[in-house]
Amino acid sequence: MTQSSSAKAERIRQLNDSFRRTFIGGRVMITPGVEELDLAVRNDLLRQVREFTAFEGDNDPYSEHDFGAVTVGEQSFFWKIDYYDRTLEGGSDDPADPGKTTRVLTIMHASEY
Repeated sequence: MTQSSSAKAERIRQLNDSFRRTFIGGRVMITPGVEELDLAVRNDLLRQVREFTAFEGDNDPYSEHDFGAVTVGEQSFFWKIDYYDRTLEGGSDDPADPGKTTRVLTIMHASEY
């Protein structure tokens, strides 16, 4: 990774972590399988997504902190951050620039992947 790509990944990582921890700075989407959960289970899931820190090479190959897997009770869930342009009509051409990017965090039951 070059210095500029390393700095870019660091900026993306900071933006992703801030958004994931606060749910501010983008859109949060839940799938039908998450919507159907008991409220207490869903709240635990959202808390675990916000507090997630288990980033490693397998789930974070680009060091952007844009994917994770958590377990609530005996159920597995995934979350993923995608980068769209500001109109949500296509991908962002610069995820490190929040002026050009809308982050979308999707939380899903593993069976919905």
